[in-house]
Amino acid sequence: MFFLYKGPPPKSLAGNLNREATCPRCGARDLVRNGRRKLRSGSVQVYGCRRCGLYFSDRGLKHKSYDARTILRAISLYNLGYMLEETRREMGRRFHQKIPLSTIASWVKEYSDVCTYARLRERGMGFYSPADLVLSTRLEHGQVYDFRLHRAKLELALARPEHRRFWRLKDYLLRVPTEAFPHDIFAHNGALEQRASKLRADLLEVRKLERHNLANRLAALGLTLARTNRERHPRVEEFMLANDSCTVACEVPVYLTADDIEYFRGNGFSIDFESYRTPITGHIDVLQVRNGLIHILDYKPGASGVDPVDQLMVYALALASRTKLAVRDFKCAWLDGRGCFEFFPLHAVCPKPKVICSTKITT
Repeated sequence: MFFLYKGPPPKSLAGNLNREATCPRCGARDLVRNGRRKLRSGSVQVYGCRRCGLYFSDRGLKHKSYDARTILRAISLYNLGYMLEETRREMGRRFHQKIPLSTIASWVKEYSDVCTYARLRERGMGFYSPADLVLSTRLEHGQVYDFRLHRAKLELALARPEHRRFWRLKDYLLRVPTEAFPHDIFAHNGALEQRASKLRADLLEVRKLERHNLANRLAALGLTLARTNRERHPRVEEFMLANDSCTVACEVPVYLTADDIEYFRGNGFSIDFESYRTPITGHIDVLQVRNGLIHILDYKPGASGVDPVDQLMVYALALASRTKLAVRDFKCAWLDGRGCFEFFPLHAVCPKPKVICSTKITT
């Protein structure tokens, strides 16, 4: 939502604008800064659209005395297991803001339809304290990746009857922060032919469905927390990990070996890369367990204009190999704050989607 202003269109450009910012009326990106509007907890930037003349602010949430970052930070702290009084203290300690308990409680209630982990929070607190809830490790894999695992959500998800067969996923995720994980194979992630995001494959035609769902709303709220373009990925990931009910991990490293590829080909899979070196490596932005499937999500700015099917298909094959799960157990999607595009990776590589092909590669 945006706070709308009336007035003549601005006449000159000023400053570097957020590349995600667009006019809420006409969708144009030809915007200028037009001062700041004061709020109780600070101020927000006001923009003007050179195409239609609309003025609007970037505060993200309409009719609020506090800015969006304050509201979403407080909700995230609460859903990470802090009690209301502890959340109030943490907001003061970390962000130097004094907020009434009743105000924080009202925010949690208002956004519980989007931040659905609030319904599981009490059960999650029975597994881990706030300090131990999220396992976080910095991975030096050519670039720096912050792997995060929500322990309570993983336990709750795998306890459901339709997800119990995914128990090897837990073993794999818990191995990532340890020396038992082959971190050395990611040291050459600079080689483009080894990175899943740079590969091109000759795939079967797949049906991609556009969705407008909860993931879009969560991504849009997460983007509100980003102050720069570089922060967009981590803020979306952090917000989804803390607040939705099914995101179990972020920045999950995966790899696909030559043996994996030969196994899939031997079982009738159609896999033909233009040029590549193995192991093929990558990092999954967001990993979810829901509705009897493992969902691999990738945040892509301008999602409607890109087509990362090749990359996500490799992620699915790699994680299936590492966890010895069937490829049919996976679903892939890429999204931003406006749209989400889903497909089944099995349909991209298996001429007969009804054939169940399980993975038996030794890790």
